[in-house]
Amino acid sequence: MAPTVAAPVPETVLKARKTREANAAASLQAKASAAKKRSVQRRVAFVNAERYLKQHKQQEADAIRARRVARAAGNFFREPEAKLAFVIRIRGINGVSPRVKKILQLLRLRQINNGVFVKLNKATISMLKLVEPFVAYGYPNLKSVRELVLKRGFAKVNRNRIPITDNAIVEQSLGQQGIICVEDLIHEIYTVGPNFQKANNFLWPFKLDSPNGGLRRKAVHFIEGGDGGNRETLINKMIRQML
Repeated sequence: MAPTVAAPVPETVLKARKTREANAAASLQAKASAAKKRSVQRRVAFVNAERYLKQHKQQEADAIRARRVARAAGNFFREPEAKLAFVIRIRGINGVSPRVKKILQLLRLRQINNGVFVKLNKATISMLKLVEPFVAYGYPNLKSVRELVLKRGFAKVNRNRIPITDNAIVEQSLGQQGIICVEDLIHEIYTVGPNFQKANNFLWPFKLDSPNGGLRRKAVHFIEGGDGGNRETLINKMIRQML
């Protein structure tokens, strides 16, 4: 009996097999490259976080030392002027002038309990004074900025609101500005760095809850026992109540 001879494999099957093997190898290589890149990003983010923490601690220590020296000499220590404000809309705009409506739109405060970071300069301070009856604002500390970004931070990517769940989202939009992780983003916002505008526009306006215990009198200024206007550093307490 003659031995059986295996039928030749069609050339199309061989080509398909080679294509699958090449695609599988390319996929494995891409996964390995992505994993290596993520590892490097995590390492860079950790190093940056440590560096930023040391900088902030050093700044706080310098400020405390300057206050003690001034007190010992019988002088007053002038606190540095705030460069960053966090603005929260607390009232609607029924019957409001078009000018106030336009300012609220420019500040991206389109809904009640929306919050945004604002770089303080002559123009923005003038705008905030015009809309004081409709907003509460003040000077956030590092803890408030961090909690806002980590707990309520959403990114604006292609006009879509997406949660910031990975450093890759930050790097994709802000990598050209040297902002490759969430820690870089927080540092850029808190210090009002040179790329603050792009970093701030990358963040979708924060959607906050109503404060625990509610507001007292929305139509009255904060210094008169109400809720609107500048709270200075007391805005941090309000932020905690609305997270």
